[in-house]
Amino acid sequence: MTGYYDLVLGLIPLALIGITGVLTVCGLGLTTAVPLGSVVAVGLIGHALFVRAPVDAPSTPTNSSESLQAAD
Repeated sequence: MTGYYDLVLGLIPLALIGITGVLTVCGLGLTTAVPLGSVVAVGLIGHALFVRAPVDAPSTPTNSSESLQAAD
């Protein structure tokens, strides 16, 4: 199953290369297109880190008597 962070990891190079390529084809210089494409890639990284920050899954406390019964 593809999660949010898997999509972000795929979109980072796609945004960098794709936007740079589109801007270059539209007539913008490569030295301008690369920084503009990287701003979008950095924006994706920033969103993944700070807006939808990765969190640990909540751990459920285990009952010691249940674990002893399972061992038997």
